[in-house]
Amino acid sequence: MRKMFYSIRILEIFSSNLHKQIFSYKYMVIESTEKKNYKKKAIVIGAGIAGLSSAIRLQNSGFQVSVFEMNDYPGGKLTAFSEQGYRFDMGPSLFTMPHFVDELFTVSNKKAEDYFSYKRKDTVCHYFYKDGTTFQAASKEKEFASNAASTFDVAEEDVLNYFKKSKKKYDLTSSLFLENSLHKLSTYLTKDTLKAIFKVRSLDINTSLHAYNAKAFNDPKLVQLFDRFATYNGSSPYQTPGIMSMIPHLEQYYGTFFPEGGMHSITKSIYQLALDLGVEFHFNSKVEKIIVQHKKAVGVFGNNKDYLADYIISNSDVVSTYRTLLKDQKAPEKTLKQPRSSSALIFYWGIKKEFPTLDLHNIFFSDDYKQEFEHIFQKNNVYEDPTVYINITAKENKADAPEGCENWFVMVNVPSNTGQDWDHIIEKTRIEVLRKLSVSLSVNMEDLIEFETVLDPRLIEAKTISYQGALYGASSNNKFAAFLRHPNFSQQISNLYFCGGSVHPGGGIPLCLLSGKIVSELILKDT
Repeated sequence: MRKMFYSIRILEIFSSNLHKQIFSYKYMVIESTEKKNYKKKAIVIGAGIAGLSSAIRLQNSGFQVSVFEMNDYPGGKLTAFSEQGYRFDMGPSLFTMPHFVDELFTVSNKKAEDYFSYKRKDTVCHYFYKDGTTFQAASKEKEFASNAASTFDVAEEDVLNYFKKSKKKYDLTSSLFLENSLHKLSTYLTKDTLKAIFKVRSLDINTSLHAYNAKAFNDPKLVQLFDRFATYNGSSPYQTPGIMSMIPHLEQYYGTFFPEGGMHSITKSIYQLALDLGVEFHFNSKVEKIIVQHKKAVGVFGNNKDYLADYIISNSDVVSTYRTLLKDQKAPEKTLKQPRSSSALIFYWGIKKEFPTLDLHNIFFSDDYKQEFEHIFQKNNVYEDPTVYINITAKENKADAPEGCENWFVMVNVPSNTGQDWDHIIEKTRIEVLRKLSVSLSVNMEDLIEFETVLDPRLIEAKTISYQGALYGASSNNKFAAFLRHPNFSQQISNLYFCGGSVHPGGGIPLCLLSGKIVSELILKDT
């Protein structure tokens, strides 16, 4: 009887323990399933190209991404408007390295051609000099060199050798300066970085771009042409280092392109891709604060409520991010106080005439380039004879202007906004630009303008929160500029990241797309 009692008791205990184990197992399975099904959340502040790039990549990696944009449209500077039958791209007008856009569709398992198409240009740019010299820059290196030899005092081989060195600089440094975080130790331990370090002398970082170009070519007009590439990152050729001579490689090797529908179609296609992937957008939603708890970013405050997330990415200008969204956090003052890049003064003109001598991209050079850049970066003013860039998308897409007319995007490089009398500068510059173009094109330009509106550094700052209206954040007028740019992550606040033209690797469409890629890779590594 006692044996039977003990046997029954053992069965009861065993049964009870078994039930507890089964319950515990079920709980573990439920908890495990919940964790497995939980999507990490990321919030992107700003729907610029870099913000869209990071959002798409993170959404593809299993995150639930929400984008907050203060305007009622995506794209930041890469937007457009139409008036009186004229369509204008408002911001960036040069499209190079389209493979970085295509890559977003590839990683999303989508066909890029279903969203976006473009064609390569045979001519990169038309150049006009004050003495009447003109030069059509061909997209193919050999043709460019041949045409240069017949226009300037230069040998064809010297031009080809320049391009060869340009490519070498790019190949040596792209992995370090463009494709990876410049502020992570692991970047410096790669084979590519070590190779670049051993060949640092060939990078020409201890001479200015102008000095490098003046040594390469005897003809001052050709020197000026290659000096112009400093403006691609808002810098002066007389200050930015010679390593910037790799920029021409991006045009001559990868080519320049025209997107069907204009530059704004880049934004529209990427935005549509993000929507198709499930990225959530909040427009007219200005983020007022990044919520930080115990030195960790946990969300944002906007629309009178908190939005929590595992990761926060700021595509807003880095200075504005710290001054406005992180006011109660310690700011990296040395980084934020770096001199700003140049800005732009843009006249959007509806021109009631067609000009066969002009192409998609056109440059009318200043007669004194050094004075022009001294005015921009030392005098904080605009030179009396500025270089003028004209973009005319109607050359490629007739629908962008009424019949027999052209849409002119007329831009002058100007200093960032530090309180200048911009109304006076605009009036004076407009007169000089009209005079210059009227002489060069043998026509009274004033009589041909039937629509006009203007964008200046004040408006750029207001519309895009770009500090002082600078187009590229900090300038690159320093050989250490790349290292002084803000990293793509916060070194003080965990789970906080940065992308866009004001941080590494810099401004311009290709670099902004790369900054979004770098951020997404950093987050995945941290995850």
